[in-house]
Amino acid sequence: MGDMRNLLKMLMMVVFVGWMFVWVMISTNLFKNKWTPKMTKYFNTTYFGPQGINLVLLTVPMMFIAVLSCLYLHIQKKPTQTQSKSKIKGRMGRVMMVMNPLGIVTATEFTFSILFVGLLIWALANYLYISYFVSLHNHDNAELWMAKFRAFGLRIGYVGHYCWAFLFFPVTRASTILPLVGLTSESSIKYHIWLGHISNFTFLVHTVVFLIYWAMTNQLMDTFAWNPTYVPNLAGTIAMVIGIVMWVTSFPYYRRKKFEIFFYTHQMYGLYIIFYMIHVGDSWLCMILPNMFLFFIDRYLRFLQSTKRSRLVSARILPSDNLELTFSKTPGLQYTPTSILFLHVPSISKLQWHPFTITSNSNLEKDTLSVVIRRQGTWTQKLYTHLSSSIDSLEVSTEGPYGPNSLDLRHDSLILVSGGSGVTPFISVIRELIFQAQNQSTKIPDVLLVCAFKYYHDLAFLDLIFPPDISVSDISRLNLRIEAYITQEDKNPEAADDTRLLQTKWFKPQPLDSPISPVLGPNNILWLGVVILSSFVMFLLLIAIVTRYYIYPVDRNTGKIYNFSYRVLWDMFLGCVCIFISSSAVFLWRKKVNKEGDKESKKQVQSVDFHTPTSSPGSWFCSHDRELESVPYQSIVQATSVHFGSKPNLKKILFEAEGSEDVGVMVCGPRKMRHEVARICSSGLAKNLHFEAISFNW
Repeated sequence: MGDMRNLLKMLMMVVFVGWMFVWVMISTNLFKNKWTPKMTKYFNTTYFGPQGINLVLLTVPMMFIAVLSCLYLHIQKKPTQTQSKSKIKGRMGRVMMVMNPLGIVTATEFTFSILFVGLLIWALANYLYISYFVSLHNHDNAELWMAKFRAFGLRIGYVGHYCWAFLFFPVTRASTILPLVGLTSESSIKYHIWLGHISNFTFLVHTVVFLIYWAMTNQLMDTFAWNPTYVPNLAGTIAMVIGIVMWVTSFPYYRRKKFEIFFYTHQMYGLYIIFYMIHVGDSWLCMILPNMFLFFIDRYLRFLQSTKRSRLVSARILPSDNLELTFSKTPGLQYTPTSILFLHVPSISKLQWHPFTITSNSNLEKDTLSVVIRRQGTWTQKLYTHLSSSIDSLEVSTEGPYGPNSLDLRHDSLILVSGGSGVTPFISVIRELIFQAQNQSTKIPDVLLVCAFKYYHDLAFLDLIFPPDISVSDISRLNLRIEAYITQEDKNPEAADDTRLLQTKWFKPQPLDSPISPVLGPNNILWLGVVILSSFVMFLLLIAIVTRYYIYPVDRNTGKIYNFSYRVLWDMFLGCVCIFISSSAVFLWRKKVNKEGDKESKKQVQSVDFHTPTSSPGSWFCSHDRELESVPYQSIVQATSVHFGSKPNLKKILFEAEGSEDVGVMVCGPRKMRHEVARICSSGLAKNLHFEAISFNW
């Protein structure tokens, strides 16, 4: 199995290097005037037309990698569940720099960013060389400097197109490409943001240059021209207007303070893509097709999953007014620590989906899945109001879980730094360690949890560390120490009001409810590979048939050029049809196969029960005379030191761990906290610190 994995890895690496080599060369004069004429007679056939070269060189290789990656990840997944001794690459790495607006940048990210920017500069330089010194197009008989000015606007638009070749990879939630380099969709959102900024900037320059050029040559009405045999300018104008709206509302101010505006304007991406593709044509579509094809497969499968109502078992309202929702799940649903789940509540919003951290562990809690929700913002406030009322059922749909393919926790010690609700992903990490501790041969790291809260009632989060009905033997090997800091309160805790209790609300099962299950059932990644392969092969066959027996006869028999826009519309239509047919067929067949397992899960969930404390955990830390309800919860109190009116001295805490050879440092919380921890770990003063930041700032 290891030999097969290495072979697949080597094969994917060779194909990827070849794919990147094409991207490097495609802008050169050598490729355009020497290689392209020779390849045209082999690839631009009557079956694929002018898109043949790009289809073969830029689409097929990445789709081939996507299929192989499914098999590779399926093979890789097996040893991770048995905790083999071979080292599995996690997401932790050494930070190279911390700077705004880029945030935390690792050495790998910095290297690839420099290489990508270098590729863009290289492409622009080559394109301008061709335009200025090889073949300058001047169909309007404009002055030389005007023609060169127009050429600059055209070529910088080409550079923006390079960004679109990678733009959708980071937002493909169930991606099989990102795990190959140790990434997840939620940890890669920043790459989507960077690429979006670069592409929109270059497209804006492209648009402004052409508007100025047309104004100088008295052709301003060309802005609204729709040429049937060449680039339709109006389509580009519409795409740019939509793009500017999406771009402006994607800046941090809107994303964090006016999320609804950002969310709803970003749903215009479908129109943006359609008009952009019509503007650039089918040949240029094939340059960026792989990441879009994989994105729409993922998007449609997520839609199929979201059509099911998920079985909400219970809701726990913490004294801090935060929520824990527990859902039923199938035993076959596996996910890693720090995973997230997207929730949709139609009674609150028909369109909005929101991600929340999963606190449960799929190995310890085989039939249930729990998420924690902090009450902040309009949507979560409405959800809290709903759950606080007298309802006995709530319609909820889910997407996910989404998370890393693997998470390496094998260190001598772990330091988990959190701020506020940032403690929730570490609950899943601690539960994973509890599961691993059941194997006596597995070395369990010492764990230091440093958590900062504004108010002492937020200590109720710590009640969620242990899963329901945990036994003393299950946690006997876990060496956990908790340092809790209450930053906004310095009063005597004994005088505080500790009458607020945990409240648990149970929900009646509804006929349409079903447990959360993998989209394609067990061996989900393999079936995803089947969907990718079958839909893409079907797409190639249909494109070949339509081009050979419909488009080509029009060009040949009538002597006219087939409509430029219709060509790309055929590509988009057939691509969507193939994704729809292949994904639906596999999904429905797997749904039928998994139906019996779902029925069994529905029966099992009826007997699931939870331990509900009768007081706030915050009061446990404040009243030493209170009788604790169980030994596991007593161990949390004994392991916890509460500091009022102060913030953690992170530098001191991290440097005190210098005695350990290998220290894993994970941080989740406000940006300032993440950056501070990253700077300490990257300072070089403590080389044993291995850093990872967890951020859910969408």
